[in-house]
Amino acid sequence: MSAVQTTSPAQDDMRRRSPLADVFYSLLRSRTFLVGLAIVLFWVACALFGERFVPYDPLADDIIDALAPPSREHWFGTDQIGRDVFSRVIVGSRDILTVAPLATLFATVAGTALGLLTGYFRGIVDDVVSRILEAFMAIPGVIVALLAIVALGTSKTTVIVVIGLSFAPI
Repeated sequence: MSAVQTTSPAQDDMRRRSPLADVFYSLLRSRTFLVGLAIVLFWVACALFGERFVPYDPLADDIIDALAPPSREHWFGTDQIGRDVFSRVIVGSRDILTVAPLATLFATVAGTALGLLTGYFRGIVDDVVSRILEAFMAIPGVIVALLAIVALGTSKTTVIVVIGLSFAPI
């Protein structure tokens, strides 16, 4: 006697797939995800290989072409001292893709540490840390960033720490 098969092989494959695989396959069917992924991959490619393909040196100035509108030669135009804006955007993507994840990581670690500190040591420690954070959040982030950059300089480390500290209490 032969047994009757109640499920198809395709149903067996679906049962064996993990929930993470289900999420992955549903994301691959989403057009918005694919468009977003293409944009992110474009900027990552610009960060990795952009310096090889930019038409002009991003630091070279040309006073004659200052504030030129977008054209065939300068796709995004030029700035006040004649630097090509397109070249600066492409080359600057490397700094953005370095600073953003590190600042996010710093903010997450600092915010988690502050939350754990105030949660573990209740009472006076919670009150003091809460008042300090409330005073810090009352100051606009742009002013804090400008003050920190004037005091500490314009290094990537300074930018990462300032952005991280600005977003840690949130």
